Amino acid sequence: MTILVTGATGTLGRHVVERLRQAGQAVRALTRTPDDATGLPDDVEVVGGDLTKPHTLAAALHGVSALHLLGATGHDHAPLRTGPQIMSMAAEAGVRRLTVLSAGEEGELRQAVRDSGLEWTFVWPIDLMSNALGWAEAIRDTAEVREPYARRRTASADETDVAEVVATVLAAGGHMGRSLVVSGPEALTPADKVAAIAAVTGREIRFTELTDDQARRQWRAEGWPEEGIEFMLRMWATVPETVGGVTSAVADVLGRPPRTFAQWAAAHADAFRP
Repeated sequence: MTILVTGATGTLGRHVVERLRQAGQAVRALTRTPDDATGLPDDVEVVGGDLTKPHTLAAALHGVSALHLLGATGHDHAPLRTGPQIMSMAAEAGVRRLTVLSAGEEGELRQAVRDSGLEWTFVWPIDLMSNALGWAEAIRDTAEVREPYARRRTASADETDVAEVVATVLAAGGHMGRSLVVSGPEALTPADKVAAIAAVTGREIRFTELTDDQARRQWRAEGWPEEGIEFMLRMWATVPETVGGVTSAVADVLGRPPRTFAQWAAAHADAFRP
């Protein structure tokens, strides 16, 4: 069985490819720029294609039995608008099983997936622990993380857990017609995460909560565009309580508990050391 992974050069996609290869699956990796697809296993077939241009996907879908599909595209994570065309092409190509990286909200893509006749499963991580790598430079240089809205709690998932859930569903089936929201085992504040990083690195690392105006000044100094600054402030000010909800998705699919943030931090400790 050949499995096609879209977004194969992204943070999550690379882990999906690795997990599938470890399970002995034949993997085809889709990317818009095949010449830049470095770091994938040597025995992975890399093909070019663009999800926003379905006519470029025919060769990639040929002979594929299962497909991992991104529900959003581009640097702005715009919702995928070509879902109906891709679903039609996938069914015609003989694809039987599908995972979609999407929250599963109602819309054109979800309806196209439902109508496709494929065995489908939506998979959505509440948040990825790897987002904490965005602090790495500040921690290395100043031993301090400075952010607003320190009370927000997020049940972040280890990206390797999310990838293993996707790979297991693709390779083994099951969980058809479900929307799997993947979380870690606990809801943590940013300060909790910083404390975990401090513990595994053996360093004193401060967390400083900023006001909105302090955050604006800091991010402007770092070169952020104004629309990006206001977007982040709105997003963090309105974080729903649901992002702190712990789910059973990892245990349901993998039969084990999800990895903790402390475990993730230990595995990435060198990224936070000077």
